[in-house]
Amino acid sequence: MRAPALGLAAEAAAIAGRHAGSVDREARFPAEAFAALKEARLLGLTVPRALGGGGGGLADAAAVAHVLAQHCPSTGLIYAMHQIQVACLVRHGQDGEWHRGFLAQLAEEQLLLASATTEAGIGGDVRSSACAVEDEAVGTFRLEKQATVISYGAEADAILVTARRTAESPPSDQVIVPVLRGQTRLEETGGWDTLGMRGTRSIGYRLVAEAGRAQILPLPYADISARTMLPVTHILWSSVWLGIATDAVARAGAFIRAEARKRPGTPPPGARRVAEA
Repeated sequence: MRAPALGLAAEAAAIAGRHAGSVDREARFPAEAFAALKEARLLGLTVPRALGGGGGGLADAAAVAHVLAQHCPSTGLIYAMHQIQVACLVRHGQDGEWHRGFLAQLAEEQLLLASATTEAGIGGDVRSSACAVEDEAVGTFRLEKQATVISYGAEADAILVTARRTAESPPSDQVIVPVLRGQTRLEETGGWDTLGMRGTRSIGYRLVAEAGRAQILPLPYADISARTMLPVTHILWSSVWLGIATDAVARAGAFIRAEARKRPGTPPPGARRVAEA
């Protein structure tokens, strides 16, 4: 990772760490951390330089997620989920004028992206959708989704929604539709106590969106998922889990050292296990 970006990530992580306790206790969005990430322009880290972004790669995004997760798991996971959506747009949206313009706007304004894939009545099968893209006026559509969970949906500047391509399409014929905050209405339908990651604000919503058809990504969701979304998710989420584990081992080590200083010559219980870790 480029040294300047790594330094900026460390500064944002330190801010995230100072507020991590209240973020989880109060189940609130880590606003302070994301203000710092926006100031550091790290939300647009992987947007191509030609579009005003940082031009970073997947390894850069993974390094930032890893650093953030060591200080605040919610912040690390939100950053990872955001970069997963960015990766889908960067890899599969640059041929479209609307999507290129949106990526440029994301880089300029440091927009935060969320996703809506799960749906009531479907369960965890994200490769099926009940909701559909339905034609409205010429060149526009309407979409209504009963999403069982949208992490940080109320705080996101845009949400990438999965839906059937048309009202007549089978459940597996899906597309991804990026919809902006001003094009979307969210009605809260339920909560979820995500222990240790309450700051992700993972809540159920009824989502209603009306927007232009040019916003729909042309490639089927099945292809985007297989080529980009799933592999990027595995890499970035693993970086988050590694960051959490790194912090846990460091805390355990600090505890063992403190105990050892209290009783010189007597190995504290658990010292061997920490050494093995």
